Amino acid sequence: MLIQRPFYFLRHGETEWNRTHRAQGQIDIPLNETGVAQALRAAEVVRTLGVRRICASPLSRAFETARHSADAVGLPIEVVENLRECGLGSDEGRMHGGTWFADWRAGTYVPEGAETYAGFLTRVIGGVNDALTLAGDEPLLIVAHGGVYWSILHHAGLSAEQNAGNGEVMRFAPPRADAPGWMVERLG
Repeated sequence: MLIQRPFYFLRHGETEWNRTHRAQGQIDIPLNETGVAQALRAAEVVRTLGVRRICASPLSRAFETARHSADAVGLPIEVVENLRECGLGSDEGRMHGGTWFADWRAGTYVPEGAETYAGFLTRVIGGVNDALTLAGDEPLLIVAHGGVYWSILHHAGLSAEQNAGNGEVMRFAPPRADAPGWMVERLG
């Protein structure tokens, strides 16, 4: 279950593997030139949010994206291991075409050495909740991956079919009396 506190989410900037539609998983692919520009633009959005805590995945594409936001607001980055992208085992580096990825998400296919989609969702929500607990009532920015975004959506009871674009900042607001479900807003 997702702890019911508001927070911000930033998906890392683009990598060459994002550009060429290859599944990165936990392979540590750096930002490309476009990704760095996206991270810098996102940092300008983050500068306006009043963030007081930044937690990030340890993978360099997320950490470097977080570094630009951390520099913009003068905060350190706290690495949360369980914010790491999904482990796709032998299918990391594979092109996104075909049904293999949908089958993995449906639980009907697990690549050799990969984590199951259900196991991934559980691991990641633990990481998100760890970050929310670290932040307490302070405004929090989580910088991570597209798969982490799906886990948040899943545990917030929202459709996990939508994606956050590279370098996009999102605001998550928990249910309240006048809005009974989680709300997601794209910023910038």
